Amino acid sequence: MADKIAIIGLGYVGLPLAHAFSKKYKVVGVDINPERIKELKSGFDRTLELNESQVKECIDNGMEFTTNIEDAKECNIYIVTVPTPINEENEPDLTPIKKSSEAVGSVLKKDDIVIYESTVYPGVTEEVCVPILEETSGLKFNKDFYCGYSPERINPGDKEHTVTKILKITSGSTPEIAKRVDDLYRSIIEAGTHLAPSIKVAEAAKVIENTQRDVNIALMNELALIFDTLGIDTNAVIEAAATKWNFIKLTPGLVGGHCIGVDPYYLTYKAQELGYTPNLILGARQINNSMSKLIAEKAIKYMVKADKKLNGANVLILGVTFKENCPDMRNTKVVDIIKELKEYECNVDVYDYWVDKSDKESKNLPFIDELPLNSKKYDSIIVAVAHDKFKEITKEQYESMSRGEPIVIDVKGIVENPTWRL
Repeated sequence: MADKIAIIGLGYVGLPLAHAFSKKYKVVGVDINPERIKELKSGFDRTLELNESQVKECIDNGMEFTTNIEDAKECNIYIVTVPTPINEENEPDLTPIKKSSEAVGSVLKKDDIVIYESTVYPGVTEEVCVPILEETSGLKFNKDFYCGYSPERINPGDKEHTVTKILKITSGSTPEIAKRVDDLYRSIIEAGTHLAPSIKVAEAAKVIENTQRDVNIALMNELALIFDTLGIDTNAVIEAAATKWNFIKLTPGLVGGHCIGVDPYYLTYKAQELGYTPNLILGARQINNSMSKLIAEKAIKYMVKADKKLNGANVLILGVTFKENCPDMRNTKVVDIIKELKEYECNVDVYDYWVDKSDKESKNLPFIDELPLNSKKYDSIIVAVAHDKFKEITKEQYESMSRGEPIVIDVKGIVENPTWRL
């Protein structure tokens, strides 16, 4: 029997994966958001990971979009690509993956395979998800059904490193299933696959990818603070150091999004549960989470130095997404800059041409519709995201948007001669 695949969760990860699989397999795409399904059926992907022709290609290939898991009951492979966020205490919130496991369990049949792609701490697949699948389905793990884990590596907004061009880690709950999972992904992944020896190894590999990046960025952020105190240009230091072949060239900045700012907490949670305190990882998280406050305070400091009144000061923030050239606002730390400025009674405007203003993440933010050249004067301008169009803004244009002495805070190193640069 030919494999029929259900993708559970049609966001930044699930939809591109479904598109890739639909070229060779029958695919059913399941998402709990009716509005999302309606948009996809009309050919529109609000994440902009797929363009209109690619969404329509899914439909032309016979892919079905649905909110009803019952529509996927004829499938024999279920791939779960739902979010794994954290709660207010920075602890893993496994609710989406648990609910998805319940849904899949309700239609699970003998010999079916359930593959998880969501980022988790080692052990979640077999210790959290499998018992839910067993209880809901009445089937026995590794006798009646099987599991795999193949972590997502999607980079939102990246049109070069798309899903089929990123090497894929695979794993399975038995050696035979591991080979089957690997063969399945190998059939669509041009970059090839790496078969891990166990599900836990694959889970751990994923969670340390982003933890390593978080720690490295935290180092650059701390160095930037030191160099700022010393009156040294951090970017100039990085450029000089990068002339050595084995220097890892990263830049300081805000760490948001659904991966780097979240995944380390999954690992630290499990480590602390086992009695180990991961001081380096937690310290990196603390440094990176503090950067929004620092940036807001720099804007305040320079306004005070310029004798500008803080209460009622106009501040413009350019960019609110968590990264450049992408509409994704999940866990963006720019929001924390806005909160800090409002503590000083500043009036804040946000301009970001990438953001869909109808999204729930953006509806409460003070957006303006176009770059306010000559239309409004600002006491400070914070360039928070390195969108391509922001790189084209000239010194004269910053002056035209400024009231009195221009104060330009450059978070991303894209402004020529800013007042202050991270």
